Amino acid sequence: MKVAVIGAAGGIGQALALLLKNELPAGSDLALYDIAPVTPGVAADLSHIPTPVSIKGYAGEDPTPALEGADVVLISAGVARKPGMDRADLFNVNAGIVKSLAEKIAVVCPQACVGIITNPVNTTVAIAADVLKKAGVYDERKLFGVTTLDIIRSETFVGELKGLNPREVSVPVIGGHSGVTILPLLSQVEGVTFTEEEVKSLTPRIQNAGTEVVEAKAGGGSATLSMGQAACRFGLSLVRALQGEQNVVECAYVEGNGKHARFFAQPVRLGKNGIEEILDYGPLSAFEQNALDSMLDTLKGDIKLGEEFAAK
Repeated sequence: MKVAVIGAAGGIGQALALLLKNELPAGSDLALYDIAPVTPGVAADLSHIPTPVSIKGYAGEDPTPALEGADVVLISAGVARKPGMDRADLFNVNAGIVKSLAEKIAVVCPQACVGIITNPVNTTVAIAADVLKKAGVYDERKLFGVTTLDIIRSETFVGELKGLNPREVSVPVIGGHSGVTILPLLSQVEGVTFTEEEVKSLTPRIQNAGTEVVEAKAGGGSATLSMGQAACRFGLSLVRALQGEQNVVECAYVEGNGKHARFFAQPVRLGKNGIEEILDYGPLSAFEQNALDSMLDTLKGDIKLGEEFAAK
C-alpha cells in the first residue's frame, strides 16, 4: 500500500505521519506532502524510526510526486481553528485548498481512496466530490469525510463517565462533523445505560469537544494529536480492507442513498473497492430522533455551500 498524507507538516499531519510510520503494514510506502519547505525534513526525521515502512517527503506547490501511485490519500491541509472561530469561519481558506487538491487527485490518482480531514468536513467533502465528478472520475465508494474524532471522543467520555476501559467502548456517531450535526447514538452503547440527564449533558459535550481543545490551547491551535490518532485509525481500517480483511466497519461521512442529506455520516463496511456497503444505523431513541430531525437543515446548508463553491 502507498498512503499519502497531504498537509504533512502541520500539527495533524505530523502526528498522523508518526502513527502511520509505526502502524502501517510491513512494506508500505508513506508519502508526505506539504507546501512548507520543512516537509522533507519531517520525513527524514521519521525515517529514523525502525519500522518496515518506507517514507519520503515532498514540498512546494505541486503534490504530484506524493500522489503518484497512492492507494489512500489523507488530506489534513488547511488552517486550524482559533478561539472564537467555528468551522464555518475556516471555509474561505480551506475550501480553495481542498478544491485544488481534488483537481490534482482527479488527474494523478483518480482510483485512490480519499479521506478528508480538512474542516469544515460537512462542506469540504461536497467540494471534493463535485470537483471529481466534473473531471469524470468520481466514485462515491472512495471518498470519505473522516469523522472518527467524534467517535474516539465519545468512547473516551463514555469510558470516563461509566468507569469503563474506553478501548472496550463502541459508540456509533452519525450525521456530520460539526456542532449539532454530530449525533452520538448513546442508546446503542452495549452494556451501558444512561439517565436522561447524562444524555443531555454528554451529547453537547461530544458535539463541542473541539471547542474545549481550542480554548484550552489558548490561541495555540486546535485538536491535532487526537485528530492524528483518529485519522490513523480510519486510515489503517481502510488499508486493512483494501488488502482483503473482511468485515471492517467504521463510521464516516459519505454519499449514500440521500435519505437524510446527500452526505451523511453513518457506519460503512469497507472493502477492496472502498465502501462495500452503507449500513443502517439502527433504531434511535426519542432524544436522538429529535436531534437528527433538527440538525438536517444545518447539514444540508453546509453541503449546499460546498456544492456552490465547487460550481464556481
